[in-house]
Amino acid sequence: MIKNVVFAIFQFVLFLLVFALGSFLPPFHLRHVLSVTPDGTRVFIWDGLLLSALLFVLILLIEAARKRIVPAALWTTAAFVLSTVAGLAAKLGFLTQPPG
Repeated sequence: MIKNVVFAIFQFVLFLLVFALGSFLPPFHLRHVLSVTPDGTRVFIWDGLLLSALLFVLILLIEAARKRIVPAALWTTAAFVLSTVAGLAAKLGFLTQPPG
């Protein structure tokens, strides 16, 4: 039980770190315009969230290959969901581009 909690905390930090790195250093440059105002254009950069989701799927595939999917998937999913919520609450991926 304690081991699962430690791994979930590690995965949470890993997912959040990948989300942040993908948001600040976008490798794919996938952007979605949210709004245009006189102050600038508000966009969301999808790269961090997509990289985090790909890492989530990769971890689930590894857990399935090790036949540990049932006990570990719940903890991995919780870590991914919490890191996504924390990243969006911290406004990772959101950017305001100045006009012009």
